[in-house]
Amino acid sequence: MNTKISKKIKDKIILITGGTGSFGNSVVGRLLQFAPKKIIIFSRDEKKQHDMRIALEDERLKFVIGDVRDREGVNRVVEGVDYIFHAAALKQVPTCEFFPMEAVKTNVIGTHNVLGAAAHHKVERVVVLSTDKAVYPINAMGMTKALMEKTMIAESKNYTPTQNSKTVFCGVRYGNVLYTRGSVLPYFVHLLKQNKELRITDPKMTRFLLPLRKAVDLVLFAIINGENGCIYVKKSPASTIEILAHAVCRIFKYERGCTNVGIRAGEKMHETLVSQEEFTRTDDLKDFYKIRPETEGLNYDKYLVKGNKKIAFDKIQAFSSENATRLNLKEAIALLHSLPDVQRELEQYK
Repeated sequence: MNTKISKKIKDKIILITGGTGSFGNSVVGRLLQFAPKKIIIFSRDEKKQHDMRIALEDERLKFVIGDVRDREGVNRVVEGVDYIFHAAALKQVPTCEFFPMEAVKTNVIGTHNVLGAAAHHKVERVVVLSTDKAVYPINAMGMTKALMEKTMIAESKNYTPTQNSKTVFCGVRYGNVLYTRGSVLPYFVHLLKQNKELRITDPKMTRFLLPLRKAVDLVLFAIINGENGCIYVKKSPASTIEILAHAVCRIFKYERGCTNVGIRAGEKMHETLVSQEEFTRTDDLKDFYKIRPETEGLNYDKYLVKGNKKIAFDKIQAFSSENATRLNLKEAIALLHSLPDVQRELEQYK
């Protein structure tokens, strides 16, 4: 895929909204290898931008302070851009539960602003980043991410090749990205450094596990292959929370162990990456799934009049962390050992 990426990225101007997060830091390092003309980091946090600027020290990087909620600011920064990775979002479940309208403003209205500016300036391709929590959502974060996806799909229907627009709108969806900010692994490591028991919810709770490099692979796949209105999903393994916690204890030789604290508000026992309903229009691409939009245009008849009598739901199964390939303890340890962040923590912990 590297040759294809090089051809796609070389001499291009790329905008990453929310680019100072874990994903942004990782994808920028990869993109710089492919000789882009410029990468614009658009975010609100000047401290994170300062740290990133010092860490990377590359003249091809441009840092712009701004907020996706600000339509005019977004419109200015998008001008002249070839590709957009839209990663800006409120992602913490409790934060979105406490302040749902703030999640709406960033995750939904902010996305609308980015997509509208991209269409206006004829950006070649926009990839929006979503989450498994957008499927059958039960919390505000998942609900706003689901609306973000629907906003992208609706926008893709407004700007088709026949309407003289060259912009392709597509998305990616993945589960827990390992060792990103606010995720469970850094929290476990924090607890063991405090000599406290690792707090787990329900031992049987499952989650998809995806190394950050694999999340970046998915996004790069979408920038090369993405089709209008489609959402791409990486086939990922899953693990119980109990196995994940025991793997951390085994790696760090930590003997305090775990304690069960119960399921928190807004949590599911299992997450879903492709719903049962979506599988009726999903293509299997070996390592990925491609979820096609419900319709490719604004045709009300396809929603209200015409259906599909051939769909047999009893033979279709959602792709969830409950039925995905399940990692055992040995496999989970191997996966965690492969993470650079875990390696760094182990060196410091010694």
